[in-house]
Amino acid sequence: MTVARRTAGSFTLALAAGAAGVLLVSEPAGAHTGKGAGGVIDGILHPLTGPDHLLAMLAVGIVAVLATPRGRVWLAPVAFLGGMAAGGVAGLAGGALPGAEYLIVASVFVLGLAIAGAAQGAGDWLIAALIVAGIAHGHAHGAEAPTSANPVAYVGGFLLATAALHLVGVGMGAAIKERRTLRIGIGAATVAAGALLIA
Repeated sequence: MTVARRTAGSFTLALAAGAAGVLLVSEPAGAHTGKGAGGVIDGILHPLTGPDHLLAMLAVGIVAVLATPRGRVWLAPVAFLGGMAAGGVAGLAGGALPGAEYLIVASVFVLGLAIAGAAQGAGDWLIAALIVAGIAHGHAHGAEAPTSANPVAYVGGFLLATAALHLVGVGMGAAIKERRTLRIGIGAATVAAGALLIA
């Protein structure tokens, strides 16, 4: 395969990723409906029903591959999941987190920039940012659970779904790591989605 054909293929995939990102956020976010939730199934479905969460959780896996040292890919997802667990418990307990929705949208935006720029060796600031983002996402999930929900099952469900999305993101990151045009396209699409979520 010639370089021109590879570049054209990457460009086409980048355009498709951009279009998918824009279409994904063109519909109202479904994760924060205010509807009641029950147990583990509702917890699993919650991260999958809103573009803000879905994009951020996939992006964490991608960034884990692109921006963490080899052999430490697990660090980014663990940081996010740890923050998410803490935020979920705080949300279930009724603790307030002013500006949580803005933090969630900001996390999509920042993660998109990290993907586009392939923030190699981003260091401690990235891990700290992922913990904060995890807290915001977890709090939003936990705060939406009614008092009748089984807290352990619900939190366990959304942590399980998040971990699965991180794994998908890791696979995506591995696939695009050496494909600059595609990586920039996916990062730009994520940034655009974050910007549209602000509107």
